[in-house]
Amino acid sequence: MRHPSAPPNQPGPPPGLPFNAPAARRLRAGLGMGPEHVAHHMRVSYGLLHVSPDLVIAWERGIASPAGPELTALAGVLWCSPGELLGRPRTLREHRIARGVAPEDVARAVGVALPAYLRMEESGSWRGSERQSAALAEVLALALPDFVAVTGREEKLAELLRSAASTRWQGYVRPVGKIAPLSRRMLEEVLQELHLDYQGHMAATLSWGGGSGDSSRSGRDFLDRIVDTFWTAVGERTG
Repeated sequence: MRHPSAPPNQPGPPPGLPFNAPAARRLRAGLGMGPEHVAHHMRVSYGLLHVSPDLVIAWERGIASPAGPELTALAGVLWCSPGELLGRPRTLREHRIARGVAPEDVARAVGVALPAYLRMEESGSWRGSERQSAALAEVLALALPDFVAVTGREEKLAELLRSAASTRWQGYVRPVGKIAPLSRRMLEEVLQELHLDYQGHMAATLSWGGGSGDSSRSGRDFLDRIVDTFWTAVGERTG
């Protein structure tokens, strides 16, 4: 089985790359290969002489995660894309690796110098303009929730949503819309729903004779997960 060589000097992934160990094990088994076969092809076809059957087993058990060149080679051996070996990407670099796009290609597409782009990946802080942000979303095929997260706007969104849920939601339609460009009608519906849900959490425990501490804790829990609740509500209206 012949494969192209792994790209030279490919940056390794950040700590905690969400490697999908069960997927790697399932794909290998589906090809009728053992860990020793995977290790052999990674050594012979990709020049990764350090890869042993024990290392492949460690990846599949979630004890270790393959670095950037290792992930690329493993995907080649298992006849899949790197994205199929990852869990849900969280950071800019993880999204790029999952899409199998070289950093040079992303930098070129968004119109920034490669060193500047790599610094943004390493720091986890996107500083591109609106035009560059749109180009980033296109080249990495980012869904809106992922786009908001990788461009560093998720915390601001959470702050606005908490305020909308706990005060007068009407005043937050426009600010939320600047971060999540959705229709005004959808935003009004979702923010009103969040507001009503939060008020329900605050009142439910008291109505059943619970203490104010229980009610406050329920409200805090709701606010802690409000970004996920927001995107779920949006998805229900767009799906």
